[in-house]
Parts: sequence; structure tokens; C-alpha cells
Amino acid sequence: MRSAIGVPIIVALLFFVQGCESVGFAPELYCGLENCYDVLQIQREEFDKQKLAKAYRALARQYHPDRVKNKEEKILAEERFRVIATAYETLKDEEAKTTYDYYLDHPDQRFYNYYQYYRLRVAPKVDVRIVIVGTILVISLFQFLSAKHKFSEAIEYATGVGKFRNMAIKDGIDRGLLEMDKNGKLKKIKGVDNDSVIKQIIIENLDVTGGYKKESVYDTLAWHTIIFPLTIFRYLKWTAQWYWRFSIKKEELDEEAKFYLIRKYLGVSQLEFDQRFTDVDIDDLFEKECWIKANCEKWKAEKEAAEQEKMAQSGRYKRYKRYMKNAGTISFVDEE
Repeated sequence: MRSAIGVPIIVALLFFVQGCESVGFAPELYCGLENCYDVLQIQREEFDKQKLAKAYRALARQYHPDRVKNKEEKILAEERFRVIATAYETLKDEEAKTTYDYYLDHPDQRFYNYYQYYRLRVAPKVDVRIVIVGTILVISLFQFLSAKHKFSEAIEYATGVGKFRNMAIKDGIDRGLLEMDKNGKLKKIKGVDNDSVIKQIIIENLDVTGGYKKESVYDTLAWHTIIFPLTIFRYLKWTAQWYWRFSIKKEELDEEAKFYLIRKYLGVSQLEFDQRFTDVDIDDLFEKECWIKANCEKWKAEKEAAEQEKMAQSGRYKRYKRYMKNAGTISFVDEE
């Protein structure tokens, strides 16, 4: 299909080709040298969609090629049927009809009429809004199902970890959902699946964060799209309040503001900050006043240097360095 970008080029060529013709109907446009209203035998001033459909059905039956047996007459009937169908398609669509009416009223604007005609022919028929909404819903569904799968993986892993399993068993016994025998083993109670009970207790009590947290509609693109205006409003409100408090009134930074600046200078989100930094790290950040950018950069550099030193001192890293020094490279056996 020709792209919309090529429409102006096509129209320009047709404009120059038609430049020498007198102003009037163009053979290449709509119903050719005929008026589409006349083709369907209806009055433009008395246009009605019900009358349009009725007139089209009557003429379509009359000129349908299958009703003609003679070969030459069949060819003429096919041509007439195409003109009737074109007239109907032009007038039944509101935008096409408006464009055609303008074409009838302004035949001298040949270039513009060519452009409008070919624009409608190559333009997509699907409403762009429907495409956008559909895309957002598909992405959101994928996000939800992916999060659901990851959370299931996290629960399966936690169920197999002795620490979480024992905590769930203890909770189940306290709640009367599970029972122990004399040997300290779980009793098999009729109608109760001990593993399912343990798994359900783990789901209720386990706090999973990050990429494996429980699925939620509120984490999907669809929800964020819906609340986008509210998000923008809150952001603008927060920015205005920040500027008023700390730039105009020169208030001292409170703990929340300090946390924000520290996260900003570290380049991490609230979620990343909560996951990566321990209470010891947070105390150290505040002790060294890392809400001041220079202090935060110094703290970050010291932390990275300490991590590199720790890695350098590890036995595995030392063995790796020795191997690389002696062997030079690592490759698979029989690698070409």
C-alpha cells in the first residue's frame, strides 16, 4: 500500500498532467465524469442515508454482471456496477461525502481536490484511538501475567527454603490449620493438603518486593495511563511546594527532603533505595550529610572503592587473576 508520504508527490504529478484540461470533473476522481448523486439517481439537497442504501440496492440488482449473459453487455455491466459501487462508497462515508461535496462546489481547486481524494484512499481506516487503547491493554495484560508468573516463582522458591517453611508450619499449627504427631512430623489430615496450607500461609505472610512482588493492576501501563493527569498534577504541586519552601522561604530541609536529595544524587528510585541500602548505610549517609551533592558523590566513590577492594581480596577473584595471567584467555574446548 502506498504510504501517506507519497501522496503529495502523486498529487503533484497528476496536477501537472491535468493542468491543460478545463476545470470540471476529473476522470481519475470519484465517479469520473459523472456526478455520484446522479449515478445513484438521488438529489443532493434531499440526501438521506436510508434513501442512499435503497437506491444503491436497486441499481446494484439492475446492473449486476451476473444478470447479463452476453459477453459484451457483461463488460459494460461490470463497468457500470463499479461506478455505482464507487458512488455508494463515496456518499455513505461522512468524511468522503464532505470531501466530495467540496469537490463539487470548488472544481477550480484541482490540486487540493486531488490531494483530498488520494489522502482518503491511502489513509488507514482503523481509528487510531482504538489502536492506542488496544496496544495499552495488550501491554498491560502482558505486564500483569509476567508479574504473576514471577511472583509464583518467588513463592515456589520460598516454599522450598527451610526458614520460611518452618515459620509457615509454626503459624499453621498456631492457627489450628496443621497438626504435629508424636514424632514431630505433620499429621496427614483427611481433606487437608499440608503443602497447599503451607504455601498459602507463605503467600499471606511473605513480603516480596522488587521484580518478584505480587502482581497488581496498579503496576500496569493501563492504570498509569488513567492516572497520568493526576500524576502530572501531583508532580507540579510537589515542585511548586518544594520551590516555595526551600527556595523562597529558605526553610531548613526536613528528613523527607533530605531522603529525596540523597536518592536523587545517588541516582536511584525509592524502590531501589529501599532494597539496596541497609539501615547502616542510611545512618552513614545522614551522618556524612549526603543530601549535599559533594558529600554524596564522595560517599559513593568511597563505597565503590571499598567494594572493589573487597572483591580484590576475595579468593575467587585472586584465583581468576592468576588464571588469566597464566592462561591469557578463556574459551570452550574445540572452539573454532
